[in-house]
Amino acid sequence: MIITRRGVMAGGAALALASRLNAAPASSLDAIAASKGRHFGSAIGMGQYPDARYRALIEAECGVIVPENELKMHAIHPDGPDAFDFGKADILVDYAIQHGLLVRGHNLLWHHPQAMPKWSETYDYGPKPAEKVAEILTNHVETTCKRYADKIFTWDVVNEAVDNKTGVMRETVFSKAMGSPEAVLDLAFHTASAAVPKCELVYNDYMSWDSELHCGGVLHLLEGFRKRDVPVDTLGLQSHLSAKQGMERGGFGPSQEKAWRGFLDAVTGMGYKLQITEYDVNDAALQGDADARDSAVAELTRAYLDCTLSYRQVSVVMVWGMSDRYSWLQHNKAKREDGLPLRCCPYDSEFKPHPMREAIAASLGEAKART
Repeated sequence: MIITRRGVMAGGAALALASRLNAAPASSLDAIAASKGRHFGSAIGMGQYPDARYRALIEAECGVIVPENELKMHAIHPDGPDAFDFGKADILVDYAIQHGLLVRGHNLLWHHPQAMPKWSETYDYGPKPAEKVAEILTNHVETTCKRYADKIFTWDVVNEAVDNKTGVMRETVFSKAMGSPEAVLDLAFHTASAAVPKCELVYNDYMSWDSELHCGGVLHLLEGFRKRDVPVDTLGLQSHLSAKQGMERGGFGPSQEKAWRGFLDAVTGMGYKLQITEYDVNDAALQGDADARDSAVAELTRAYLDCTLSYRQVSVVMVWGMSDRYSWLQHNKAKREDGLPLRCCPYDSEFKPHPMREAIAASLGEAKART
């Protein structure tokens, strides 16, 4: 087991939450996860942090937090590469430490042209752009990692470098300057490894069983890391799922499970560990009342987690938000035709538990122990 004292504290916090929020978890999700050698946690950002009810929910259910956006390069360097702004990230990291929570780092480099800092497209990289980009990236990764060296136990070093439609590596202004995406990614991982040698380093992406090109591209990238001796420990499985109307187990039937297991077998066969890093379920395609939608989401959750947690390499399960009230999906382009809010997180907008919460608890509790 891990963090046994934390498990006891979390169980008591869960009971306290029940009295405050009219919920009734018998044991926290993190305590259940810890009983099998895992951690459970959630994203929290400055958009939710001021809400005492949301913090109470985090403290009751979670053993880990991940800042939602506050550690990303564009947040730390809003005006250019030379100035660092850690103010918002510090608030969340300090909050976690004060409440005995672990912290995941997300992310040092979001290698997507639309996610790079705005200044990166117009910045003057001088006569030797490859050297200047390497200097900027090294300074960013090294400074950020060392600032939180004793506070963050695992980092998403690189996020979403593989194009989900084609399976090829994405190009950014950084990769164009340095000659290839691999040069940028390798530098980020080597720099992070040197700065925080005991930290678990993650490549994070959102591939799924129904995207053969994307999964193939990720496998190719992971194979390349091994051939080039790049210090990558873990594949982060974002797990932003979409429930499918009328499909078995919400869209994760036997054929989908077979494809997903084939991918995970290939990843773990290369010696990589796994983390579920950003779990939620988009229910925009589901018809029916709230109970019917919640049932389908819970069914999908249980099927997916039962499958993925059968791999002992999974050490962490993170949801991308505990309450529907603050989910990024509410503001996503995919809206429900009936105009109703999405029901996508373990708790609803009034902080009452969805059936998804119990599905997560059941999967965590029945999974094989890692130790």
